Amino acid sequence: MPENDRLSGCLDEIDLEFIEREATPRLLMKLSIQLHLAGLSLSNTVSVLEIFGVSRARSTVHNWVHKADLQPESGQSPDQIAVDETVIWIDGDKYWLYAAVDPESNEFLHTKLEPTRTNALAEIFFGELREKHDVEDAMFLVDDATPLQEACNRHGLDFRYEQHGNRNSVERIFREVKRRTSCFSNCFSHVDPATADDWLRSFAFAWNQLI
Repeated sequence: MPENDRLSGCLDEIDLEFIEREATPRLLMKLSIQLHLAGLSLSNTVSVLEIFGVSRARSTVHNWVHKADLQPESGQSPDQIAVDETVIWIDGDKYWLYAAVDPESNEFLHTKLEPTRTNALAEIFFGELREKHDVEDAMFLVDDATPLQEACNRHGLDFRYEQHGNRNSVERIFREVKRRTSCFSNCFSHVDPATADDWLRSFAFAWNQLI
């Protein structure tokens, strides 16, 4: 797909129903949201707006991203699902990011940020994944982490231990997530975990649109 068509399609997916009174043209708001989620810093994003004669604060763009409430599209039916968990640092505190990825498309299926890592939270994550997608016949690819394997057992899902292979897809995505959260730590400073969780879901949406 040509890059301009891909970007146009992504902009169309961004819903601005949250707008009540906003003087910024909607197309520029959508463009700002997409540029920031695609990797542009807030400072550089507002610089792009200035090219179009629009002056906005970084906090304004930051708020647009969160209020848009973006997340990966539901209703997928993958053959395999790579599931993993990794540590994300938010304002000096450790949190766990759970993620499910379709290794065939490299797209996020679901993400969830949690303050700790337990069997119960892993089970909840898998429950949410089942609600969003048709995964009953999928093969889950997990590592040797007990919570993930136990969650599969409790939900009656088929899983296979896999250290490399198709599970590498989720590892590659985690590396990019950590790069983004490290480079743009201002997005994760002095924010509550729910806001960070929103940002990560928005990032997952943008990743799926642009890969």
